[in-house]
Amino acid sequence: MLTVHEALIALLVEVRPFAVETHPLAETHGLALAKDIVSNTDSPPFDKALMDGYAVRAADIMNGRATLTVIEEVTAGHVPQKPVGPGETTQIMTGAVIPDGADAVTPIEDSELEDGSAWSKTVKIATRQIESGTNIIHRGTSMKRGEQVLPAGRLLRPQELGTLAEMGQHMIAVRRQPRIGVLATGDELVPIFETPGPGQIRNSNETMLVAQIRRSGGEPVPLGIAHDERNHLRERILAGLECDVLLLCGGVSAGKLDLVPSELEAVGVRQVFHKVQVKPGKPIWFGVFEPSDTESAADFDRRCYVFGLPGNPVSSMVCFELFVRTAIRQLMGIEPSQPAPVRARLTKDHVARGNRPTYYPAYLDWNESGPVVTPVKWHGSSDLRATVEANAMVLFQAGDQIHQAGEIIEVFRWEVDTATYTN
Repeated sequence: MLTVHEALIALLVEVRPFAVETHPLAETHGLALAKDIVSNTDSPPFDKALMDGYAVRAADIMNGRATLTVIEEVTAGHVPQKPVGPGETTQIMTGAVIPDGADAVTPIEDSELEDGSAWSKTVKIATRQIESGTNIIHRGTSMKRGEQVLPAGRLLRPQELGTLAEMGQHMIAVRRQPRIGVLATGDELVPIFETPGPGQIRNSNETMLVAQIRRSGGEPVPLGIAHDERNHLRERILAGLECDVLLLCGGVSAGKLDLVPSELEAVGVRQVFHKVQVKPGKPIWFGVFEPSDTESAADFDRRCYVFGLPGNPVSSMVCFELFVRTAIRQLMGIEPSQPAPVRARLTKDHVARGNRPTYYPAYLDWNESGPVVTPVKWHGSSDLRATVEANAMVLFQAGDQIHQAGEIIEVFRWEVDTATYTN
């Protein structure tokens, strides 16, 4: 049986990033850059004022006081026509170009026009002592021409889109979202809008997995429920193999009606691994389907990566966060693809038992000393209710151990955007 680390490596060997596509900038939110972005401009492109006030020579403001001759007014979007000489100043607005000769800006609040009119040739300034560079942002402070601004693999959030727009990057090389089918299996399942009969439960896993897919950047394709009958299950599997990724929930263990592994084999899905040393989620299955007419590396986008997730909801949730999310990030070219832990301090003692590493629901928070984590009250893989109080999972290694409050331990966040696992 593979460890989690070994299973992730096996997964990443199989999952190839999608082909690079070029899209208009406005259509790339939530996708990842496929190429490094190098700045083609300085930002800001000129020395500019950080506030409304007066552009001055710092040497003219002795102890913060001076009476200066106003030579012109410059607003944002316009260029100064006159250099500032000794004893002179230019009235300037936020974002405007600093005139030659000036090396600081004094706030408008610290000035008084001599005759009290809207425009005067003379202004009195009474401010704190200033230095060269005060209230100015210099050309190239944010980024310089030729500097790498964004690396390949960076997820495009609103702030990245704005930065690309600032550089005039209107067509962006990215990789697309994967379409991810979700197929629940089992005669005990009914749709969530139906009242369960004796021995039945609602198909809550589909709703949960669809939400996890969206949070991870994929496009969910709900496929409903497959009965515990081979022909019906095979029919639904074949429909799901049209997606980039197929998640089957339930039917992957060793019971009489756990038909998923054999039916996947029957339709040509190649098994990569089955069962991992993890709690919850030991029965997880992973394989790859390649259409028989695949001829070249360019056809890798036509592959379907298939996960058989355990039916218990917390097992399914944990396996998604560890393995499926990693596959999504790998397909989209998001770096890093593998989950990376936060190291946090336990807030209370915790007794851990089991012969497998356990990913235990917990609440991660921050205080004045840094990240802290509290395991929630959890009753095992069927106890989805407990996860409502959690936003992460603590990794407790195999074996019976007493973990003391204050101990530093690895935590994996659930509630993260797709930019990074560690922020």
